Amino acid sequence: MTSDNSVQVSVLGLGAMGSALADALVKAGYEITCWNRSPGKADDLVARGAKAADTAGDAVRAGQLVIACLLDHASVHEVLDPLSDQLAGRTLVNVTTTSPAQSRELADWAARAGVTYLDGGIMAVPSMIGRPGASILCSGSADAFHQHKPLLDLWGTATYFGEDAGLASLYDLALLAGMYVMFAGFMHGAAMVAPAGVTAGEFASMATPWLTAMTGAFEEFATVIDGGDYTVEGQQSLQFADLGDLLAASSAQGISTEVVAMVQRLVQRQIDAGHGEEGFARIIESIKQPG
Repeated sequence: MTSDNSVQVSVLGLGAMGSALADALVKAGYEITCWNRSPGKADDLVARGAKAADTAGDAVRAGQLVIACLLDHASVHEVLDPLSDQLAGRTLVNVTTTSPAQSRELADWAARAGVTYLDGGIMAVPSMIGRPGASILCSGSADAFHQHKPLLDLWGTATYFGEDAGLASLYDLALLAGMYVMFAGFMHGAAMVAPAGVTAGEFASMATPWLTAMTGAFEEFATVIDGGDYTVEGQQSLQFADLGDLLAASSAQGISTEVVAMVQRLVQRQIDAGHGEEGFARIIESIKQPG
């Protein structure tokens, strides 16, 4: 399916991400009208063919498809609540970072206003928009997704998760959870070797291939978790996943043990519950059932 760049698009919010989204659409030949709360942000886009609106209302009236990339959930309401009548009959794609509950609330608000609503989570930094590795997670109106998928694919590979508007946000935040914990693990390792005179760059050259290889275990863990049998052969048992030596070595290096201690607590709770012979994937039960 090719992109139908005859649709008129309005972009509300020209921060780093909003500007990157609008720029990708301008390059693809879309007729873009942009608005930003503070003036001047649209100047570069206007120089390349976009139009700048003086008000959010002017921008909304100019577009059949309205894209909101604002600061937060409250700012979406602040900008769009006064414009609900003018939004009626249009499609709103909200890529502002919101929680699942907030995304569902916005979908309900849009439905009452007669607005077709699609929620989006952007798995990319602005410089990645339109490049390999970027992905757009979507939920809400199936019709809106399929109609505008070619446009969404200009930003990154677009995937639809269903009519529940909160699912894109849920996936977004779940993926970020994995990313931040992984980053924290890298930072812990870099801090651990620093007293020995090892630079973060030197450590990264070792950590990158190692951690990349270890992501191959995700599918194996997923198979065990989905099957519900943590006794499957071939797994490292929890009793051999004790991180005591790692904690002791971290302390000896004079650094915080918080990152590793968190994992140790998840492991220990399952051992204390009598599951020490079972596989490491079982720590998901500690996460599902907070102590």
